[in-house]
Amino acid sequence: KTIKRGISAGRVQSVALGLIVAREEEREAFRPEEYWLFKALLSGGVPPSFKADLHKVNGKKAVIANAAEAQELEEALRGRPFVVESVEQKERERAPQPPFITSTLQQAANQRLSYSAKRTMNIAQRLYEGVELSERGLTALITYMRTDSTRIADEARDAAKKFIQEHFGKDYLPKRARVYKTRGSAQDAHEAIRPVDVTITPDAVKPHLPPDQYRLYHLVWSRFMASQMAGARFHDTTVTIACAHSQWRAKGERMLFPGFLAALPKAGED
Repeated sequence: KTIKRGISAGRVQSVALGLIVAREEEREAFRPEEYWLFKALLSGGVPPSFKADLHKVNGKKAVIANAAEAQELEEALRGRPFVVESVEQKERERAPQPPFITSTLQQAANQRLSYSAKRTMNIAQRLYEGVELSERGLTALITYMRTDSTRIADEARDAAKKFIQEHFGKDYLPKRARVYKTRGSAQDAHEAIRPVDVTITPDAVKPHLPPDQYRLYHLVWSRFMASQMAGARFHDTTVTIACAHSQWRAKGERMLFPGFLAALPKAGED
C-alpha cells in the first residue's frame, strides 16, 4: 500500500512477494500429525522374500496414529499366518514425455545433472550457436532453447522415424506419429528443443565437447528420440494378503518391452 524510497515494487516483485507471504502463512498454519507405517517381510515356498504394505485394518484404510496403536497391532498379528487372498495381473503401457521446452529442460537438467537454470541456458546457448566438429566445422547441435512449444517440424519427425527404424527396429515405432499439444497460453513462436540433426548422436560428438555440453546434448537428444518412440509395456502384479483383521498389499512390475526407455540414459541400477 505504501511505496517509499528504497523499497522495490513492480509487476513481478509485488506478485512474487504475495506468493511468498501466502506460502509462509500456509506453513505456519500447518499442524503435523503423527503416523506410523507398517511393512511385513514375507516369504512363500519359492524365494525371494518380499515386503508387503499394510493396506486396511478392520476393512478400513489403515491409519496408525501413535506408538500405542502400533504396538497393539503388532502384538495382534505376531505369529499369525499371512494368507494370499487374491493376485491381480494386468498389462500397462507407459507413454513417453514430449520433447523439451525451456522450463522442462531446466527442470530435467537440475534433477539429473544438478545444473542451475542459468548454467543450463548458458550451455544450451553454446550448443545452439554451434561447436567445432572436426570435418563438419562449426555445427549447431540443438534448435533455439527459448521456447514454450512442444511442436516439431515434419522433417524432424520424419528423420527421427527413419533413425528409430534403422537403429532400434520397426517395433519401436508408434502406431501413429506422436504429436504433442502445446498449451493454449503458449506463444508457439519456436519449435520444441531438439537436435538439429538426429544422426549426430551423443557418442559421435563426445570427443569434441566439454563434459557439461556433452551431458546436456545427451539429455536433449535422448528426450527427443524417446518422444517419437513406442510406449514401454509392463506386466503389473498386485497381491492382496490377509492376516487376522488386517489386509496387506504387495506390488511388482516386470518390463515386457522397453519402447522409448531404450533411448533414455539409465538412471542408477534397476
